[in-house]
Amino acid sequence: MPRFALTIIRHGETRFNKEKIIQGQGVDEPLSETGFRQAATTGRFLNNVQFTHAFSSDLTRTKQTIHGILEQSRFCKDMTVKYDSRLRERKYGVVEGKPLSEMRAMAKAAGEECPMFTPPGGETLEQVKTRAKDFFNCICQLILGETGQRESIFPGAPGSRLESCLAEVFPVGKRGSLELCPDGSAPGLVASILVVSHGAYMRSLFGYLLSDLKCSLPAALGKLELSSVTPNTGISVFFVDCEEGCEPAIQCICMNFHEHLNGVTEQH
Repeated sequence: MPRFALTIIRHGETRFNKEKIIQGQGVDEPLSETGFRQAATTGRFLNNVQFTHAFSSDLTRTKQTIHGILEQSRFCKDMTVKYDSRLRERKYGVVEGKPLSEMRAMAKAAGEECPMFTPPGGETLEQVKTRAKDFFNCICQLILGETGQRESIFPGAPGSRLESCLAEVFPVGKRGSLELCPDGSAPGLVASILVVSHGAYMRSLFGYLLSDLKCSLPAALGKLELSSVTPNTGISVFFVDCEEGCEPAIQCICMNFHEHLNGVTEQH
């Protein structure tokens, strides 16, 4: 059963993030100075992690973030990034480019909670979840296909580099840890995938992994971390065991990790 690591990161801060203006898909705002610093800091934090695939939303803020991350990498500087529209932020329709307070007022007038409210012309949460599910299933099929091809040419266990470099960055701790073998190594990974996307989209994807696919969680992960939107360049890592014809088994290593950003946002 092939196992791969999935590292999902939210884009860096934009001016509109700071001003609490809704961007969605229709407002393609670039990173702010803080956002570029966050991307570079995240890249330095992950510079020893060896990724085999890189995917990003095709919006400017995610493109700039993933390039800022990969520029700092020891192994992945020249990696080709695949841009996928399925990773775009939730579409917010008529409230894109407007203050978050306007959407909250519209939701209140409709008698709904703001995160559940669908503005006119926007995507429902179910539509966003469908996009997320489609992307995740395609990733699983990609790895299954690549693993089948590789096994037919190079039979045997995969190398340990992919998992050992992750174990160095996300060691045993309060947020959980890699599931180590008796000899101290992690189970063999056939791939390590980097994804950069958006806050509301990631919330829908994580909901699918947790609720529908029954992802296992680190024991110390709190309800606040499970319910909150990922901070800018916050990191979540999952191990995915996939098998043809079966639902994947998923283990969350960490969610909304942001200790690497200490002090970055406050700089001027």
